Amino acid sequence: MAESTRLVDVIQGALDEFLDHRERELAAIASDLRPFVDFSRDLLRGGKRFRALFCYWGNRAVSDVARDPAAPLDTVEADAPPLDSVVLAAAALEMFHAAALVHDDIIDNSATRRGLPSVHERFAALHRELDWTGNPDHFGSSAAMLAGDLLLAWSDQLFTSALELVPVEAARNAARAEFTRMRTEVMLGQYLDILEEQSWGARPETELLPRAQKVIVYKSAKYSIEAPLTIGAALSGGTAEQLDALRSFGLPLGIAYQLRDDLLGVFGDPDVTGKPAGDDLREGKRTVLIAVARGALPSNAVAFLDEHLGDRSLSDEQVRMLQSALRGSGAVERIEKVIELNAETARGALVDAPVSAAAKRELTTLVEAVTTRTS
Repeated sequence: MAESTRLVDVIQGALDEFLDHRERELAAIASDLRPFVDFSRDLLRGGKRFRALFCYWGNRAVSDVARDPAAPLDTVEADAPPLDSVVLAAAALEMFHAAALVHDDIIDNSATRRGLPSVHERFAALHRELDWTGNPDHFGSSAAMLAGDLLLAWSDQLFTSALELVPVEAARNAARAEFTRMRTEVMLGQYLDILEEQSWGARPETELLPRAQKVIVYKSAKYSIEAPLTIGAALSGGTAEQLDALRSFGLPLGIAYQLRDDLLGVFGDPDVTGKPAGDDLREGKRTVLIAVARGALPSNAVAFLDEHLGDRSLSDEQVRMLQSALRGSGAVERIEKVIELNAETARGALVDAPVSAAAKRELTTLVEAVTTRTS
């Protein structure tokens, strides 16, 4: 993991350097634009960098083999993360994720992110502090929406810079196609998530679980792990067989990742997650956890769950009651088993995958980090 640790530092340096340039550009337009860079810096200093790591190791999975095609897959090694296209691509993924978080917090009306006020709350606080006219909350949401859009543009700028360092046109085109697919899928997955929160009551009970599972795949699983892997691999000219092998690893692990996220959204420690306890309950997230619990709870408990899920005024005591109902349904244990099953499927996909041994080792280590995390 030492190499992954060094990589995180390298990517942070790339993000800081990029924002330094943007800070000068924005300052030349107006000093009022400083919050766009300041808030972005704060958002991009946090997080676990999983997408960046999977992008890098997807790249190494292919590039280690490409450096010495005649060598056995279990002997090819490299010394350190290169300061090249994959670092910029990984930084672009982190920038894209930051944009998604800004927009997600507006949609969910979340007050905090990574232990700090969310971006729309920070803009609203600026409005109040300086005693401007109009509605501070509306200003906050509007400004944050623009901040998220700006981060999306910056992400594309970083990714374009990464592609400029790739000498093979076919690899550039393949990487761009993977990046475009990821952006499309996560936006549509986000819509499906919103749709489930609003339309679940009009759906047949038998549809709730498969629809929640589809949200996991397109909002998170493919975006968080599968796409970063294939983007990284495509940058090095990965073959169809190599990309398929990485997809076979990335999708089940991405599902496990989101299922862990769903458990943390209900039961996570606020001091660790940076979000209030039971935040997903107040937001009314119709997750796989909720769908599984509904199928196991008695009708009176289902009615209690339906009545309170999505109530933003839930007290801490009501949150604890809902948590107790979910645990009592057996849904938590079932989700834990599904997480482990998907983790095992991911590990199995690596066994005969035509990728480097170094990547196999690091990706196997990341399975544990992704599935047992506490934030």
